[in-house]
Amino acid sequence: MKSKAFRAALPYTIPICIGFLFLGISYGFFMHSKGFSFLYPVLMSLFIFAGSMEFVTVNLLLTAFNPLSAFLLALMVNARHLFYGISMLDKYKNTGLKKPYLIYGMCDESFSINCTVTPPADVDKGWFMLFVTLLNQIYWVAGAALGSLLGSVISFDTTGIE
Repeated sequence: MKSKAFRAALPYTIPICIGFLFLGISYGFFMHSKGFSFLYPVLMSLFIFAGSMEFVTVNLLLTAFNPLSAFLLALMVNARHLFYGISMLDKYKNTGLKKPYLIYGMCDESFSINCTVTPPADVDKGWFMLFVTLLNQIYWVAGAALGSLLGSVISFDTTGIE
């Protein structure tokens, strides 16, 4: 059952893989150029997993901390996810223990696939959505890790990369 869901989800995520790898690599380069070690972009992409917010977080980590500004900035950058989440409530019903990760891992790309694609009849919908979400996060984390590693061996001017 799980392998069928994985095989059904994978083709939908390939275009996202290509985009996330390029964006993740630029994020890893950017983090490295700001003096962060390899672990920072990897851990941030694992635990934050909000692409644009991760780019913004770099500057938040490097300047004097203002909790109100950080909160408002995060809210403005990610407010669209409130509406994504509300529209996915019915789709996430009966997904059991997968539901918390589906909520956590929802990005624009996972939302668009999980909202519009109907998995084949013999594929469990919950597992299909989980694999779409998980694969997308894996692509992002892999891109960030690769960018951070490449950033340590290749140097160039990153002005404007954010």
